[in-house]
Amino acid sequence: MATFISVPLKKSSEVDLVKPLSKFVTATYPPGEEQTEYLRAVEELNKLRKSALGRPLDKHESSLEILLRYYDQLCAIEPKFPFPELCLTFTWKDAFDKGSLFGGSVKLALASVGYEKTCVLFNVGALASQIASEQNLDNDEGLKTAAKFYQLASGAFAHIKDTVLSALNREPTMDISPETVGTLSQIMLSQAQEVFVLKATADKMKDAIVAKLANQAADYYGDAFKQCQYKENLPKEVLPVLAAKHCMMQATAELHQSALANQKKKFGEEIARLQHATELVKTAASRYDEYVNVKDLSDKINRALTAAKKDNDFIYHDRVPEVKDLEHIGKASLVKATAVQTPLSQKFSDLFEKMVPMAVQQSVSAANSRKADTVNRLIGSMREATNLCNGVLASLNLPAALEDLSGDAVPQSILEKSRAVVQQGGLQSIEQLIKDLPELLQRNREILDESLKMLDDEETTDNELRAKFNQRWSRTPSGDLYKPLRAEGNNFRSVLDKAVQADQVVRERYTAHCEMIALLCKPENELSAAIPSANPAKTLQGSEVVNVLRAQLAQLDEVKREREILEGEVKSVTFDMTTKFLTALAQDGAINEEALTASELETRYGSHTQRVQQNLRRQEELLSQIQVSHQEFSALKQSNSEANNREEVLKKLASAHDNYIEISSNIKEGTKFYNDLTEILLKFQNKCSDIVFARKTERDELLKYVIQYRVLLHSTSHHTICRLMSFNDKPQAKPQPPAQGPPYPTYQGYPGYYQMPVAYNPYAYGQFNMPYMPYQAQGQAGYPGGPPAQQTYPYPQQPPQQQPYYPQQ
Repeated sequence: MATFISVPLKKSSEVDLVKPLSKFVTATYPPGEEQTEYLRAVEELNKLRKSALGRPLDKHESSLEILLRYYDQLCAIEPKFPFPELCLTFTWKDAFDKGSLFGGSVKLALASVGYEKTCVLFNVGALASQIASEQNLDNDEGLKTAAKFYQLASGAFAHIKDTVLSALNREPTMDISPETVGTLSQIMLSQAQEVFVLKATADKMKDAIVAKLANQAADYYGDAFKQCQYKENLPKEVLPVLAAKHCMMQATAELHQSALANQKKKFGEEIARLQHATELVKTAASRYDEYVNVKDLSDKINRALTAAKKDNDFIYHDRVPEVKDLEHIGKASLVKATAVQTPLSQKFSDLFEKMVPMAVQQSVSAANSRKADTVNRLIGSMREATNLCNGVLASLNLPAALEDLSGDAVPQSILEKSRAVVQQGGLQSIEQLIKDLPELLQRNREILDESLKMLDDEETTDNELRAKFNQRWSRTPSGDLYKPLRAEGNNFRSVLDKAVQADQVVRERYTAHCEMIALLCKPENELSAAIPSANPAKTLQGSEVVNVLRAQLAQLDEVKREREILEGEVKSVTFDMTTKFLTALAQDGAINEEALTASELETRYGSHTQRVQQNLRRQEELLSQIQVSHQEFSALKQSNSEANNREEVLKKLASAHDNYIEISSNIKEGTKFYNDLTEILLKFQNKCSDIVFARKTERDELLKYVIQYRVLLHSTSHHTICRLMSFNDKPQAKPQPPAQGPPYPTYQGYPGYYQMPVAYNPYAYGQFNMPYMPYQAQGQAGYPGGPPAQQTYPYPQQPPQQQPYYPQQ
């Protein structure tokens, strides 16, 4: 039996990393060089896992290097992929479990990359202990290598002890429990200290130093022995080896301390220490001879004791003190558990070096949302001003009233509006779009219903099995696990309901204006015949008030043209916050996205905001002046019923044009909304399908396990069943572990990777209509609600305080 203890490796089931990771990459990054590079890196990662875990590993540093690289890579990609949402399940067996009488073994499957990291790090410690145990301790190089790897193993196990519960969020298997890995860490540290004792002895260092080193090793072994006494899962030879090593190291310390006593001419103390050493060696030999070889040490102590007694009996006659009266031997530790600091491998190169962390990706999405809000606000205010301007002019029948001084011809502005409506397809184009909306809506509802039905069916099955097997059905209830997904599904349904309301508003508006829009689409001669004639007002031509009105309208047109230019400038502003967020994350360990984005937005859009405000103030002044001038103009015009009827029809025609443009924009936006939502709902459906599939796989494994337990129940005692099936790994007297968490960490959605499309709105600006919508936890508000009550057209998602605007068609 080997004198030094090594730890067996954990075994993992094969896992396909390619499919889920590639799916995320293709969904997140557009086709191109970047996506191709990440897909290639996913393939390399999968190969690296197979090399590290999919084959037996030699007890050599090259094998350990592969494990270290894989662990480093896991640490590097953990913040870059949304592993909880990928439903990527890792299955590992207990390293110390030899299987039951019926061939079963203790294993745990979790959809947690933290669990994978923990198990890989366990194998790092285990393989390091095996490599150290294989070293030739008769030469200096072997001693140095052994000490190095025992300390590495100790550090790996110590790190697991500190992190395993938070990494798994549930009770682990016994081999990686804090108690077990804490004991293993202490054993490895003890063995590293023993190696230094051997090296000090080989280097013929002073007896005082060797004694202190050996006494410290004995102390370490004593602590390990105490921790190991109640670890039934560890191999049976571990406890006797630790007890024997404690005795042997203490005996070694007494041997070298006796030599120091001899040098100080304390011959009685020398004999007392050698006698104590002899007793310790005899204890080790009588109790643990099967596990350790104490012959060489025993012979050395016996020779020294015989010589010391002979000299004292014939020459010195020094009194031999009691062992309890001897001065305690000092202690000196030369070992320390190697801290786990990534990268552990000096040759590590991150396969996904260019991929930014999830925190940065989410911050970039949030920043883009804030940018969209700012652009929406600026362009929205300009669009609102344009709508207000058009409304005021239409109510005053301007500029048609100035063009209609003859009283019988169709005003040029009305003709231009008629041609614009005809060019855009007239009534026929709107009717076709309205006809298509119900089909698009139904398609989205079917996808959403099918997605939620998958969750319902799996949850029903889970509840039935839970009722059948009671406490043996120990996994997290599907109802709890699916709460975030159901909340997201309800948000989608709410958005669809509000979109239906928006559809109805569009139809009502179309019905109210379709007659005048149809008139506007007629040829010029039919249009002229439909407009009532009025008495000529030629006396107003050339009058000062007409000239003033025309000048004011020209200035107003200039203000509107300036807004169009300003709108283009606002939309053309581009910037990327990725670099700033990466810098903040590296320097501070966190990203204050709101502050950084606010500062950048002020820099980029501050001057545009001022120009927009100036433009709006200028329009307000001009409209006020135009209204005053129009009152004077109206007073000069001859008042008769024909003129009033004609002016009323011209107003309706101008308003019909504006409503046509608005309705057409609304319906096109609605069509785009439904099409965008279809893509998002398909992704939602895929997430539901993935997690249901993972739950079914887990269900099948647990069902097999529970059925096996029930078979054993009829043939074996309960105590034996608990031992074989590992339902009762820990003694009942010990504190209970933390409550078992879900086997699949709570789903949090894909924040920032696909966003809810903004529902269509007659006053919505469309280019920046998809703000970042982070998933809200249960009990919080979901997607923002509709606009204020005074808005006539409901908007499913846009926050009420912001009114984004879509460009008119």
